[in-house]
Amino acid sequence: MERESMEYDVVIVGAGPAGLAAACRIRQLNEDISVCVVEKGSEVGAHILSGAVFEPTALNELFPDWKDRGAPLNTAVKGDDIYVMGGAEKATRIPNLFVPSTMHNEGNYIISLGNLCRWLAEQAENLGVEIFPGFAAAEVLYNEDGSVKGIATGDMGVSADGGEKDSYMPGMELHAKYTLFAEGCRGHLGKQLISHFKLDEDADPQHYGIGIKEIWKVADDKHQPGLVVHTAGWPLDESGSHGGGFLYHLEDNQVVVGLITDLAYSNPHVSPFDEFQRYKHHPVIKQYLEGGQRVAYGARAITKGGLQSQPKMTFPGGLLIGDNAGTLNFAKIKGNHTAMKSGMVAAETVVEALGAERASDEITAFADEYRNSWAWKELHKQRNFGPAQHKFGNILGSAYAFIDINIFQGKLPWTLRDTKPDHAQLKPAADCKKIDYPKPDGVLSFDKLSSVFISNTNHEEDQPCHLTLKDDEIPLNHNLPIYDEPAQRYCPAGVYEVVEDAGGKRFQINAQNCVHCKTCDIKDPTQNIVWVAPEGGGGPNYPNM
Repeated sequence: MERESMEYDVVIVGAGPAGLAAACRIRQLNEDISVCVVEKGSEVGAHILSGAVFEPTALNELFPDWKDRGAPLNTAVKGDDIYVMGGAEKATRIPNLFVPSTMHNEGNYIISLGNLCRWLAEQAENLGVEIFPGFAAAEVLYNEDGSVKGIATGDMGVSADGGEKDSYMPGMELHAKYTLFAEGCRGHLGKQLISHFKLDEDADPQHYGIGIKEIWKVADDKHQPGLVVHTAGWPLDESGSHGGGFLYHLEDNQVVVGLITDLAYSNPHVSPFDEFQRYKHHPVIKQYLEGGQRVAYGARAITKGGLQSQPKMTFPGGLLIGDNAGTLNFAKIKGNHTAMKSGMVAAETVVEALGAERASDEITAFADEYRNSWAWKELHKQRNFGPAQHKFGNILGSAYAFIDINIFQGKLPWTLRDTKPDHAQLKPAADCKKIDYPKPDGVLSFDKLSSVFISNTNHEEDQPCHLTLKDDEIPLNHNLPIYDEPAQRYCPAGVYEVVEDAGGKRFQINAQNCVHCKTCDIKDPTQNIVWVAPEGGGGPNYPNM
């Protein structure tokens, strides 16, 4: 069946902070430019997950009157506590004098990024942007000259065996003069574009972490609105892994707690989910959660390679923006402000190109404009933070960052490299210590399935599996004997299992559980798992993550 098509000046894939900032900025500059945003979540914000301590720099530029417009920035940061955890019971608070300047949060806000994106979507629609939630961009379309023509949304109503159900509806083609890809970390179309146009040939491999987060409702006497807590060390250091934890006090007696595990870990027995469950039992964290109620759960990979790992962001007919290109500032543990700025710079260069009656060419001016922006300069100043963490570990890496950033202002005459991709870091399971994780107590710690339940994750069950394998034999014939099939542990949603029954062992994919974190696409040691978009609207439905 031939697909219908719609024509726009600009199509934007992804209603996150980068995509929505770009959409708003385009229409602010020229209300005659037609802009469409497609979003795979059931609504804007449904798939958004972030800490989040939010730096309002880009928002101040985009909407200087955001307070009058009712932007949901309700809780200003009032205090920063940073701890090095020396074990399950020990912790040392770091004096502010010795904390890298990037970790100071004066002037920032603790927010729900999902709610901020919902607000940004309202502003975009008021400016005349068309937003289509529940439609997954499934395919990049190309013109005859090889430039990007737009995208096609996925077909709806396709059965697991590939047949057409009674509800079948073919996808729609959205054609544009320029297409902006703002899918977030490890966007599946962005990944294809990087490969197709060789955008990363001059960059280091991208690096990632997995962030796992919960929202808790706590008692009045446990709640300190505006308090930000960051930690390093235990429990990840026990396995030689890197990463860190966070706990933020929002409004309305809400506390968000999470753990970021660097996906460069080498022990295949590591389970980021179970490390997080242990983390909540540390006295520094437990003191705020005891007696409270867990109300939300989610997980998402983050792109943390920094400037050295950023691919070229332009290609004929479009741009990569936000975390699709790796604009997160890992030294700050923040990326929403830089993602928004990358979208705004993209918007300005697109408007200029359209004003010159151009279309489908490469907007080369973007590279210079982005390089001249405060976002690029900020990332350049802190470019060595991530590689230093990998090279020296969390503690010594942070000490290096203190010297590099606080004393030399990022002007040391060298750039550290980090050239080994995360998926190539795993050692054979036989060479690593097996980890005996404690059973969850149902009070502070929980299992994966009860956690997925409160993420409101749902997929149409009778549809093709969106977690595809290049080779069906690799999980059992290669990954299991060498790495004890790590997908069973790195997935935070219980998607992958090695099941043993009368017929022997089989690799089972519970795609219904998938929270779209993309960790499997990143960490599989043979890069055998390829995440593709499921039917639009599927996945988690986060209320205010």
